[in-house]
Parts: sequence; structure tokens; C-alpha cells
Amino acid sequence: TLLGISGLIASTIQLYSESVLFNTGCGLPAGPFGLVGAVEGISYLGVVGLIGFSLYTKVKTGSGLPAGPGGILGAAEGVAYLAALAGILVLIAQVTNYGYIPNAVPMEGGMCK
Repeated sequence: TLLGISGLIASTIQLYSESVLFNTGCGLPAGPFGLVGAVEGISYLGVVGLIGFSLYTKVKTGSGLPAGPGGILGAAEGVAYLAALAGILVLIAQVTNYGYIPNAVPMEGGMCK
């Protein structure tokens, strides 16, 4: 369904962003007209929203989100949790390896260009 497909796309973008941050110490560039940064930010919000919906459903029903047709929603839920865990691990590695967390919005004279 749409939520499952959107969740998988958002999680994939977030995992790619975290991979770039882990390997370079800087996040994705803003891109033309800031579109890359916008898609990245919306993806992070989408993953947080999906996890929030999952936790809400867990509290209300006692189980997570239904698998949905073809297991898409269940897969999106699982990948979202993995992306969040990877984000925490990358945050720890970022502070340990580079000593800073880059700004969400690139700044003039900042660490990342």
C-alpha cells in the first residue's frame, strides 16, 4: 500500500544519508534549489512518523502494524526501525570520529560545504 511503499522509500533515503554521513563526516549536499536536502529532511520526518504510528498502534492494539498486502507495510515498519537504530549508531560514530554533528542546514564557513 501507499504507506508501506512511502515508508520503504523514506527509509532507503535515510539509510543512504546516514551512510554518506558515516563515511564523510558530512551529510548530503543541499543539491539544486535545495531539493536533495528537502527530500532527505522529508524522509527523516517520514521515518519518525512511521515509527510513531507503529508505537501508537502497538500501545493501542498490543501488536505492531499489520503486514499489509505482500508484507509491504510490515517490511517498511521493520526497515524504519533499522534506519532509526543506524541513525543512533552513526550519531555516536560521528561524535567519536569527527567530534561534531553537522548542522541540518549548511552554513557559510561551516564544517561541511
